[in-house]
Amino acid sequence: MRVKCVMCDAIDKLSDEDPLAKKLRNRPIHTYMCEPCRERIGELTRLRIETGKFTFRRSSHPAEDEF
Repeated sequence: MRVKCVMCDAIDKLSDEDPLAKKLRNRPIHTYMCEPCRERIGELTRLRIETGKFTFRRSSHPAEDEF
């Protein structure tokens, strides 16, 4: 399965049996992000969390309070 990164428009190939490929096929709302972009966004997020001015706005689930 050919996929395109939403951030950098890089085209990658995923195995058809890969769980991510299945998720992308069955739920088109999900998007693909390549590993370098995922690491870059993750690192920037960690840096913002360390400043103390970043708050998660996911849901009111009690398990997320521990994060």
